[in-house]
Amino acid sequence: MKKRVYVCHTFYHVYVACLKECYLPISERGNADLVLSTMSNDFGDLKERVVESELFDEVFLFEEKEDVQFPELTKYHVDRGNLLINMLARIRYTKLLGKLQEPYVPVDFRSYEDVYVFCDSDPIGYYLSYKKIRYHALEDGLDCIRYYDTARYDNKGHFRLKAFLSSINLIFIQNGYGKYCIDMEVNDISVCPYPCPKYVELRRELLVEHLSQDDKDQIVKLFLKNIDELKERFISGENHEHKVLILTEPLCSLEVREKIFRDVISEQGQNAQVILKPHPRDVLDYEKLFPEYIVLSGKFPMEIMNFIPELQVDKVVSILTVPDGIHFAKEVVFLGEDYMDRYEARELHSQNEYLE
Repeated sequence: MKKRVYVCHTFYHVYVACLKECYLPISERGNADLVLSTMSNDFGDLKERVVESELFDEVFLFEEKEDVQFPELTKYHVDRGNLLINMLARIRYTKLLGKLQEPYVPVDFRSYEDVYVFCDSDPIGYYLSYKKIRYHALEDGLDCIRYYDTARYDNKGHFRLKAFLSSINLIFIQNGYGKYCIDMEVNDISVCPYPCPKYVELRRELLVEHLSQDDKDQIVKLFLKNIDELKERFISGENHEHKVLILTEPLCSLEVREKIFRDVISEQGQNAQVILKPHPRDVLDYEKLFPEYIVLSGKFPMEIMNFIPELQVDKVVSILTVPDGIHFAKEVVFLGEDYMDRYEARELHSQNEYLE
């Protein structure tokens, strides 16, 4: 029986897994495995660097499959206009999606004492429920439920009925409502707009404060292989004494997204060295479109910059990414949902307002 395994879909997930491992006594570290889902993220050579770090035991790639890759599931997405019939279709869909993942799962989850899953709304959640394997869920992003409660938004209408059906494993609902979900770890329960009995709180700042300098150096090395080159870019160039870091996000269409960040730069980056940090899932070519600015790699979580004193900036600007974990800036500007109202319909980015 192995100790722990983490199923990660993003670089941020891997970062939090690192924090959780470093929170353990040194004698207990190195006993966890890491599963990297390739469904929605290109991890590049992260697997090799995780292995070199020795923070985890083994690292596996998981070719997790979206439901659209299985034609046999299409018929279960048809709205038949009747709640009972729709629920029967969803019951069949839930079991079949879980079953169809089985050939791609790279580890035997039953061989671990504890299974931790980020974003169990993805097919891995269906698979674990199909196999009746108990697991711990973790929030997808820092305080993300505060702005987008995916469990309730994805199940609008008769939520209590659907939550009950999930609790007896007839259908599946993520974020603490599945029968085999032991608990749902969040950063701050107080900001979650709707209660869930399985929510447990573990502050990310508590984990960070526990890190030694050696831990920080180990995590930085795991995510950044060109740290010296990055430091050099930060201390050169016009206006480098005043830096503004803008966090991009996969918002709207590519054309509208380009306009959004041109506007943000115009409004927030005057008389400063502008640095763009692409979101890992943002496919807009910022280096081509914004050649006059520094464009960082998207393949590391922004929180890593907290551990590198040379990468301090005057201001960080975020639109929807929760900036509470940023401590490498003198000022943090969170533009929020009201800013996005200028570019798209509010219901597309203010989902919690449209739950009822």
